[in-house]
Amino acid sequence: MLGGGLETKAVTEVYGEFGTGKTQLCHTLCVMVQQDTLVGGLDAKALYIDTENTFRPERIVSISDTRGIDPRKSLENIIVAKAYNSAHQELIIQEAGSVIEDNHVKLILVDSAVAHYRAEFLGRATLSERQQRLNKFMHILVRIAETYDLAVLVTNQIQASPDAYFGDAARPTGGNVVAHTSTYRIYLKRSGKNRIARMVDSPYHAEREIVFTLSERGISDVTESR
Repeated sequence: MLGGGLETKAVTEVYGEFGTGKTQLCHTLCVMVQQDTLVGGLDAKALYIDTENTFRPERIVSISDTRGIDPRKSLENIIVAKAYNSAHQELIIQEAGSVIEDNHVKLILVDSAVAHYRAEFLGRATLSERQQRLNKFMHILVRIAETYDLAVLVTNQIQASPDAYFGDAARPTGGNVVAHTSTYRIYLKRSGKNRIARMVDSPYHAEREIVFTLSERGISDVTESR
């Protein structure tokens, strides 16, 4: 669907309800970015900014094992930064430059970008401040992606749209701030035991859907898991 993988110098947003595979995608990408460029990697390390306590080393081990990759090496090449609030999250990304340069980081994952903002800024009275802070955070990510020629993936939560009487009422959180700063937007949803990824916004990709599944390999094609 992405024509070969995540694009560098761009921000890719993945949103969907819980259990649709957002975090599993992040774990899979942490392993795949370390691979040689001949097999779709960037021969580099990953920086995982964890805002929801979702990173699991055990998952990296299982993904690496089933793909024939040394799990110890995979774990050594993932830098995990746990963000405890929105201010801490912003500080981590502001200070990420030296970490990127010193460790040859080519992939930044933020899981999730809006969780702290959504929890800390409640009600309409704080909406303006929340959006300004979130806007600044997203623009820093864009600038880092362009400056260091790396790929950025952020996961996003969804919220129900009460005015949607027909069709899917799920809408990504963050409004236009996140929408305008994301180069690609991908919507994940359930389909029985499988998952569906739909390209919602892209500069040149067609709007289409693909079916994938979650397995010991992480994110897999449906045929691979059989």
